[in-house]
Amino acid sequence: MREGIIVKALSGFYYVRTAEGLLECKARGRFRLDGTSPLVGDRVRCSVDSAGRGRIDSVEKRKNFFIRPAVANIDALVFVAANVNPVTDPFLIDRVSVIAEEAGCELILCVNKTDLDPGEELERLYRAAGYPVILTSADTGRGIEELRDAIRGRVCAFTGNSGVGKSSLLNCLSPNLGLKTAEVSEKLGRGKHTTRHVELFDLGEDTFLADTPGYASFELEMMKIIPKEELAADFREFRPYLNECRFLDCAHRKEPGCAVTEAVREGKIAPSRYRSYERLYELSAQHKSWED
Repeated sequence: MREGIIVKALSGFYYVRTAEGLLECKARGRFRLDGTSPLVGDRVRCSVDSAGRGRIDSVEKRKNFFIRPAVANIDALVFVAANVNPVTDPFLIDRVSVIAEEAGCELILCVNKTDLDPGEELERLYRAAGYPVILTSADTGRGIEELRDAIRGRVCAFTGNSGVGKSSLLNCLSPNLGLKTAEVSEKLGRGKHTTRHVELFDLGEDTFLADTPGYASFELEMMKIIPKEELAADFREFRPYLNECRFLDCAHRKEPGCAVTEAVREGKIAPSRYRSYERLYELSAQHKSWED
């Protein structure tokens, strides 16, 4: 019996990275019957027959999974942002931060192009919200080792708006990937995607990077709809105030005695983060439970 992680799924075959090397596998039929087909990122146990053919026999319990793209056990989402050419809209970061909170994975904000603009406002905003922030420059090498340390030993996915330098950062992290900058930009940027399957790139030291056709532009529909009543808890800087409101069912909007809106007025919660909460609340409120 071999243990490993699924790094690619293609045409009914699963490619499992094991201590003995890459093993091509089929999955047991029972996975199709009970609706629990293996996903890229799954930790699995495999058997090998006398002809060297592999078979996935069991899948370990998942910490999380995404429906689109179909991938499991993401430890960290790395959002690459910039404050120059192009300027990242904080709402994009906030939307992904909510997805990360729901999935139980860490959000790491990487502010790139700091050789052109230091990105101090983004750094201040998200450090205050409780997220790790790494300042990088793919051109000068600033922060590359810090970023490498942050993702070491994890399964990670990079996202961010087009042009912020995801491809250049990935080339700095692992030149041995053998991917041209334009190809990585297409796969991980917001433009045209050439990847049609999910794959994990092995960066060594038990570190994997998810390359998918969907990670470039996270959308809320990639996960279950978040009930509007639960959304506030996904804003980590809101949490100290959630039980301090006058009403137990406070929506943290226009209700009197709301501790969250009071914290916004007192400068304890950033107005831009609160505006993102309002926008996401409206999106969530449009969803009806009977539509599930």
